Amino acid sequence: MAVICVDAGTTMIKVVGYDDAGAELAVVRQPTEVRSPEPGWAEQDMPSVWQAVVRGVREVLDVIGTDVIGTGVTYVALTAQGDGSWLVDANGEPTGPAILWNDGRAGSIVERWVESGVLREAFRVNGSLAFAGLPSGILTWLREHDPERLDRSAATLTCGGWIFSRLTGAVAVDGSDASVPFMDIRAREYSAELFRVYDMEWARPLLPRLLADDDRVAGLTASAASELGLPAGTPVVLAPYDIATTAIGVGAVDVGQSCVILGTTLCTEMVVDAPRLDGEPSGLTVAMGLPGRYLRAFPTLAGGQVIDWACRLLGLADDPAGLSELAAQAPAGANGLVFLPYLSPAGERAPFLDPQARGAFHGLTVDHEREDLARAVLEGLSLVVRDCLTATGTRPTELRVSGGGSASPVWLQLMADVTGVPVVRTADAEAGARGAFLIGLLATGQAASAREAADAHVRVGDAYEPDPSRAAAYNRLYQDFLDVRTAAAATWPILAAMRDRNRSDGGNR
Repeated sequence: MAVICVDAGTTMIKVVGYDDAGAELAVVRQPTEVRSPEPGWAEQDMPSVWQAVVRGVREVLDVIGTDVIGTGVTYVALTAQGDGSWLVDANGEPTGPAILWNDGRAGSIVERWVESGVLREAFRVNGSLAFAGLPSGILTWLREHDPERLDRSAATLTCGGWIFSRLTGAVAVDGSDASVPFMDIRAREYSAELFRVYDMEWARPLLPRLLADDDRVAGLTASAASELGLPAGTPVVLAPYDIATTAIGVGAVDVGQSCVILGTTLCTEMVVDAPRLDGEPSGLTVAMGLPGRYLRAFPTLAGGQVIDWACRLLGLADDPAGLSELAAQAPAGANGLVFLPYLSPAGERAPFLDPQARGAFHGLTVDHEREDLARAVLEGLSLVVRDCLTATGTRPTELRVSGGGSASPVWLQLMADVTGVPVVRTADAEAGARGAFLIGLLATGQAASAREAADAHVRVGDAYEPDPSRAAAYNRLYQDFLDVRTAAAATWPILAAMRDRNRSDGGNR
């Protein structure tokens, strides 16, 4: 017997095969394309994402072989990127491309909601600060700019919900994916009050059935089974979406544990036992998919893409390891260079919300070398992680890390120095898939608790302790970083107006 777990990320579909004891047998990665037909837009072709899942599962089955699979696959577990709007019609077919979590087209709508107090009022029910890439903003934008598509749509799904529907025929959403923007986070159900606050009662029929934590298993349909090469009726487990499942996959399942996903987004997370709806609105509160557990999550809009951009800028091609090696040649503080890593066209959402936020190097002179720029980039991203940890209001005893960025010892040591917290890398190749595996054990009755499952199947790897002298230097640099950002923020509306003028006159070409 074997288990197949799918982690459908934004730019990569990861499929992992495990044996029944939880050992990794095969890891397959299938790239997916994010399209930007207009500045600030982020879309994906929904059938292409499904076909990437099919190819990944088939390749894993080929690698594992029939001798290991034996009498069949115990279950298929699925996690995926969250948020966005994956609209389907009454037959479950796409009505257009998926609009992703990092899409910025609804930025002006979010700004209206900020000015009118809508987001602050919604936070008191939801515990999350909404942003442009959520269904609230996307559906409102479509109503204003493409109402015909809404007329053809019967449900707004997430990536995980879309793939689950192709696997099982069920049109549904997991509680973690549904947490933002329309859920009463304490009642764990859709909120009539939030529909009123957003003036979106018209959108209520588009929301799919909300699954409870004990109702996340359905059978594989005959048509999906034929495509995947699996028996019809194989149990399919819809795990929480990727930021929650990855926390579980690194073993962060107890209150007070913290982790960071160094992926397309930098997502800093703390496990809590109850939502906090007071205080200054910031970040997300996500139902974790475990009894009495929530995540205070701060997923930035730019993470791994900043690394890719820096590699191109510095002539390193696709070589993140080379960027780390270059950064290691510069001293802490990058010789007075400060980098604000807000490079997403949609601005930033965590730990603060500003669709106009933009990145920059500050303090740049002709004396700076390539290694200083590389160092400043990694320091800027690490300072953002510290900023998000500060926003949680607690100090963890360790920080577990996963994602592509965790392959860099230089970055992990720098992060330990910047945050002042020991950083621990997990040993799994794909922590999201591991989390889906653990949720599958719980959902199919093969484990009694998340702690039991994590203790049995999560392995930790290298640990990085903060260097006291560098940590002291970064304490000062953190405050400098915040001061530079505050000063730079005054220019963001000016830059936004410049972009608007440029778009309206076509760049004077």
